[in-house]
Amino acid sequence: MTTTTSAGDTGGTGAPAARLARAGQRLRQADRAHPWVLDTAVAALVFLMFCLPDLLHHGGAGDGDGDGRHRFRLVFTQLPLAAVLALQAGLVLPLLWRRRRPMAAFVAIAVVFVLQWSLGAALRADVALFVALYSLALHGQLRRLPWAGAVMAAGMVLVAVRVSPAVSVWDALFFLLSTATAALAVGLTVRTRRAQLAGLRERAARLETERDQRIRLATATERARVAREMHDIVGHNLSVIITLADAGAYATDTAPERGKEALQLIGDTGRTALGELRRVLGVLREASDGARRTPELSPQPGLADIETLCDGVRTAGLEIVYRTVGEVDALDQGVQLTVYRIVQEALTNTLKHAGAGTRVNLSVVVEDERLVIRIRDNGPAGHPGPWNEEGHGLVGMHERAALYGGTVSAGPAADGGWAVEAALDLTPQAGTR
Repeated sequence: MTTTTSAGDTGGTGAPAARLARAGQRLRQADRAHPWVLDTAVAALVFLMFCLPDLLHHGGAGDGDGDGRHRFRLVFTQLPLAAVLALQAGLVLPLLWRRRRPMAAFVAIAVVFVLQWSLGAALRADVALFVALYSLALHGQLRRLPWAGAVMAAGMVLVAVRVSPAVSVWDALFFLLSTATAALAVGLTVRTRRAQLAGLRERAARLETERDQRIRLATATERARVAREMHDIVGHNLSVIITLADAGAYATDTAPERGKEALQLIGDTGRTALGELRRVLGVLREASDGARRTPELSPQPGLADIETLCDGVRTAGLEIVYRTVGEVDALDQGVQLTVYRIVQEALTNTLKHAGAGTRVNLSVVVEDERLVIRIRDNGPAGHPGPWNEEGHGLVGMHERAALYGGTVSAGPAADGGWAVEAALDLTPQAGTR
């Protein structure tokens, strides 16, 4: 029961606050859309509350008797109605631009204020000067506030001197300067609060951006983790396949049916490994529009497919001379796939940036524990290739070569054209046997 009462109390106090917050937000949105509405409303409110009473009682200030009325009648000057209207307009109308040009509005009202009190007239519309000071503190440049304060103090001194026959100068100054200080303090407080809210909103936006960046970094980290898992998938399934192959070879002479069963298991395991590998690649490779690419269903290409690749590129207009040196057929499938992808990327970029009719010399050289791929064309001197664009050609080559401790270099050749060279380390790593 205690929990229910507490929740009810919280809801009772929170609901009005939430409604007020939503109402304030709607008012701020409406003000941003139509700022003249609020400025006009402030000016109209000042007129109704402070100007209209002076107009209604114009001519009756000297009526009645009593020491107080008599003393104030001696202090203030009774102006014609036209003069009163003119002074009220000069005090109220500048409030219409108090937010867009607060200093100009304050100066205009201060000039009319000094003129009015120089004539010895007292108007309730003088409150517009305090509204202008508040607006200057809220919307104006802070470096102008000392000048505005000096003008305000001078005007208050003028008023205190004018009313000295009826009120003590020091009492009048205390009241007037306290009112001016209050207007200035309220304006600065609201300004500080708005600056704090703007800072919080900016910080929230910055945190949201940082959150998105962390999400992207986490995504990249997860993809790198999945890529490492590829090694575990391939290594595990290959170990199973090797074991089954050895068992099948041993059982061929003694139990042929067991050998056949081993071959079937090898096929099933290989297909499973290939399916898992393609699913992992499907996670890593996304199309530019965010949709995942459909996994390929054909076997992964190797060095034997480079000649077919070259034939396909030759039909597009490139003249390719392809040669291999060393025991390239003995390379494992992973190295052959890496070589094939690097060659494919380089030839595609040559066709794209150098154009048809370009001659390309392609060589794959195996030297002891090192494999070197050289692709060199005679295209336009220093043609930029893909490396100055926003693509990922060179990055992809580096990543593939890095799997085997290799490096990739690309740039203009000394005698013209473009050259790409990739070197892979074929030294067996510890634990592979």
